[in-house]
Amino acid sequence: MPHSPMNVPQLAAVDAARAARVLNEVRDARLAGQRARVAPRPVIEQSWERMLRSGVDPEHDVRAGLLTADEVRRRREESPLREVLPVLREGLLSVADIAQHIMVVADAEGRVLWREGCSPVLRKADGLGLELGADWGESVVGTNGVGTAAVVRRPVQVFAAEHFVRSHAAWTCAGAPVTDPRDGRLLGVVDVSGPLETMHPATLSWVDSVAKLAEARLRELHVCALERLRAVAAPALARLGGRAAVVDGDGWTAAVTGMPYVSRIGLSKSPSAGRRWLPALGLCAVEPLAGGWLVRSVDEVGERSPRGGTRIVLDLTRARRWSVTVSGGAGSWSQELSPRHAELLYLLTVHRGGRSASGLAEDMFGDPGRTVTVRAEMSRVRRYLGGFLEHRPYRFCEEAEVEVLLPADPAGLLPHSTAPAVVRGRSCTR
Repeated sequence: MPHSPMNVPQLAAVDAARAARVLNEVRDARLAGQRARVAPRPVIEQSWERMLRSGVDPEHDVRAGLLTADEVRRRREESPLREVLPVLREGLLSVADIAQHIMVVADAEGRVLWREGCSPVLRKADGLGLELGADWGESVVGTNGVGTAAVVRRPVQVFAAEHFVRSHAAWTCAGAPVTDPRDGRLLGVVDVSGPLETMHPATLSWVDSVAKLAEARLRELHVCALERLRAVAAPALARLGGRAAVVDGDGWTAAVTGMPYVSRIGLSKSPSAGRRWLPALGLCAVEPLAGGWLVRSVDEVGERSPRGGTRIVLDLTRARRWSVTVSGGAGSWSQELSPRHAELLYLLTVHRGGRSASGLAEDMFGDPGRTVTVRAEMSRVRRYLGGFLEHRPYRFCEEAEVEVLLPADPAGLLPHSTAPAVVRGRSCTR
């Protein structure tokens, strides 16, 4: 008979020591290639499989070098998470201190940027290498609440011997990703950690709720920034004729004139002044403006969208840093991709002849009926790829040369994804 995954939170709530013993047996059996009396939870088993493939040593605590104090300071200053530290502290620290936990905030690469909470637990964390500047990415220290949550892009609790590396088996952690509400980009992970006896089944929900509050605060801050930019934009746009827009540094629209409102205009990752071809407007003059950019359409006789001779590169090689780059006669620009958009564009490279909404729904969810979700997401993709994507069926335009860069190991293809077509892609060998 098939064995069922162990319900760790329920068992640990009754007897943490017993749960730890059972998990030790499960882990030892799995590493020995034997069948355990209970199965690890799917999220843990999948993480262990990634560790075995990548060669993480389960018996030795291997640590990457710590970031210097200056590098930690630089990353803190550049991280959007600094804006929501008050939310995280208010939501987590008072309870964490009483519960003998610490709060850990890591960036998208798994580097620990902030670490606060119960002093005795902080000292124990030092012994595990959970220090400021440490790399707690899954590929470095194995299954854990920071690195695994970053890979799977959802909240994860890791208890006792669910940690892949044996020296972490006396520890428990619950981490939740914090994403940029503007584009779904991973900003980092907030984690609550402590000795295994402090584990509580409600910890994961608590951490996830606070992470969502942080994302809500980021959304509020973005709206406020656009309001300030809108005040600057009004007099600038009033002097112009033709089509123009004022956008922030990420292309989010504050105001428009002479054209329908679009929520976002695809700019390059590092915008600069000059003439640029933009998917939403065609050839444009881009000029700096306080807090953003003024984008004006340039109407030239015979000017056409530069589709012919265009090269589109979908880069899926860098973990959690997927991007699409468009190059042509009018220059080059890149767009970082959310997990869902990376999946969709990968599927369009697999099906160069095109894919219907129902076909994409089947590829993504195993359910051809989920076309509403697919159409909504494809509509968002078209906001930055514009005329380079056709529909009915969805496909890249014929004039463009399309290249997809894949990880060297097929198993590393979009590791967060559970889409059936992506899972099949991982099993392919080159």
